[in-house]
Amino acid sequence: MGNKKSGGNRTVFYSRANKPKLYNALIVALLTVGLIVIYRRFLTETRAYAEIITICVAFIVVLIMFRTALRRQIEYNPYSYNTIIYFGFSLLILTCFISQIYYIVTFFRYSLDPADLNVYDPARYIGGSAKNFVIISAPFLVLFSAALIISNFVLIRREGGRIRNLIGSVFSVVLLAGWAILWKVNYYFSGSETEAMIFEIVTNVYAVLILYCECMLIGTIFANIVAVNYKPEYDKDYIIILGCGINKDGTPRPLLRGRIDRAIAFGEEQYAATGKRARFVVSGGKGNDEVVSEAQSMKNYLIEKGVPESQIILEDKSKNTLENMRFSKEKILSFGDASAKVLFSTSNYHVFRSGIWSNRVKMRSVGVGAKTKWYFWPNAAVREFFGLLSEHRGKQIFILLGLIAVYTALSIYSIKA
Repeated sequence: MGNKKSGGNRTVFYSRANKPKLYNALIVALLTVGLIVIYRRFLTETRAYAEIITICVAFIVVLIMFRTALRRQIEYNPYSYNTIIYFGFSLLILTCFISQIYYIVTFFRYSLDPADLNVYDPARYIGGSAKNFVIISAPFLVLFSAALIISNFVLIRREGGRIRNLIGSVFSVVLLAGWAILWKVNYYFSGSETEAMIFEIVTNVYAVLILYCECMLIGTIFANIVAVNYKPEYDKDYIIILGCGINKDGTPRPLLRGRIDRAIAFGEEQYAATGKRARFVVSGGKGNDEVVSEAQSMKNYLIEKGVPESQIILEDKSKNTLENMRFSKEKILSFGDASAKVLFSTSNYHVFRSGIWSNRVKMRSVGVGAKTKWYFWPNAAVREFFGLLSEHRGKQIFILLGLIAVYTALSIYSIKA
């Protein structure tokens, strides 16, 4: 679905048959380590030059690989956790490369004696890349944390001090405190070799935790921006509208009205462009405190807006986004439309995660997002971020433990060497 786009962006969702792989990046890393071992065995005065050049080239090659994999992932399946990983770790690789360039520039600024360059230790500089990343990304941390705190203040004033409205503020304080602690301890230490090794391991692992959180957060923001800015082709058979809270009188709340209006707008645009009408699947069950189901509320609203009842399909059993997608798919299949082209409409901050749920029920759909109030988006984005982390716990733990192991090994080697 969505093999073409209306609009100027040339990125096309679901246009690749094969999932991108990054095995070549591991081969490059192993080859780089092998070359460094050879340099240390057979080279003397030119060893450091050879190591620096090899490592810089390796970073450039791996960065290109990640950039290519990111583009191919979006074309293969944009609603994938791999989109977050590829973008987030591209930033880490870029930081490592910048650290190497900074070292080279600093050396030639203060010394031109080749013998002085032999103090270069790649394990030490690469091992310190996590701390460098956290330090370099400080402007992002400050700006994002400030945006969270300001938006949360407005959100609480307008919608009350519920726990979920405080998530952004708590998260911003934790991020800033983590950065401040690392910055403080990274510059004040003296002790024995054993103490130095322990200190290096602890600070690097601590930095890795902050780094991983930042990479995933930035990657999540990027993935949702890509999803929200996508302009689907006007060929849809069905438009699923994902439900959310309704008023006590059974009418849609502003957030839900935005989703319905966005769906109506797309349907009208498609009809004007192609003459094809899409059917609306309103999806959402009835909560204990609701007088009607979210689906019925949306149906009533659509009819008020002039949509014929025959064009509306009611799915009123779902309780969450996963069930929205699963039960809506069943409704569509009940009409015999196994190859139907499907669009879903939700809030802008929720498009990427909804697409993941759609893929989980094996329904390749594309999404559009309704605009939300500016003060609502930052806090909602953080909630989506935590939701994605929770849903992919196994992959999270595997990657994080791998990073900790690598940086611990580099820390030990740089002290012992």
